[in-house]
Amino acid sequence: MAQLIDGKLLSAQIRSEVKADVEKRVQLGKRAPFLTVVLIGEDPASASYVKAKAAASAEVGIGSDTLRFESSISESEVLALLARLNEDPNVDGILVQLPLPSHIDEQKVINAIAPTKDVDCFHPESVGNLVIGMDGFQPATPAGIVEMLRRSNIPTAGKHCVIIGRSNIVGKPLANLMLKKGIDSTVTVCHSRTPNLPEIARQADILVAAIGRAHFVTADMVKEGAVVIDVGINRIDDPTKERGYRLVGDVDFEAVSKKASFITPVPGGVGPMTIAVLLQNTLKASR
Repeated sequence: MAQLIDGKLLSAQIRSEVKADVEKRVQLGKRAPFLTVVLIGEDPASASYVKAKAAASAEVGIGSDTLRFESSISESEVLALLARLNEDPNVDGILVQLPLPSHIDEQKVINAIAPTKDVDCFHPESVGNLVIGMDGFQPATPAGIVEMLRRSNIPTAGKHCVIIGRSNIVGKPLANLMLKKGIDSTVTVCHSRTPNLPEIARQADILVAAIGRAHFVTADMVKEGAVVIDVGINRIDDPTKERGYRLVGDVDFEAVSKKASFITPVPGGVGPMTIAVLLQNTLKASR
């Protein structure tokens, strides 16, 4: 039976470290780091996530505010807002919660955030720094995964890491992080067009599922003793629950946990680590 990688516990360690650093900064007479979150529209998942970010910021002493706008706001108004935030010396980090309404070009918005305040690590300059190994912000979810492995004393050097999913948010940046010197994994990225995907998945020492399909990774896709990281968050109907659904990952947890050596749960796995890294990035931006 696999050992559980507790994202709540590990993220609490990171938050404690950030809080201590923030307190030292304030004791030296500097202001606390400040994060501004822009939330457009009424998407419940986005609102919930933003609320969690605000609570986590407050917990570690990072100031934050959430600027909320109706989905009817124009693209030009959003870009003008970001220009003002870029120039505001009291704002260290800027985060625009995605997805955005269809009439707003997400890439234009991402490009409009100053790279020095891009705590989500989505700006092309931030991504470029990541690819060539320059110091900079860490992409929150991928860096959270690397922290999980490191803090769980799971070796990565020379290990075959198979990532299922090629998104700009998880798959691509995680591949670059796992290739970095000091992590030193051999990386394969699979996606919906990959032939013989189960066969490749079975070669993984570290298998990361980030494809957005409930229970996509089954036990027959996992080799005995593999480390399995589940990034997926999917709703499935469950009439036994008060809200009528429950959250599951991209991995068939019950079956795969019997073969894996380590596994992350959903919820309570990668999710809390994403917010913890965001706090680290905000602290870094303030420096």
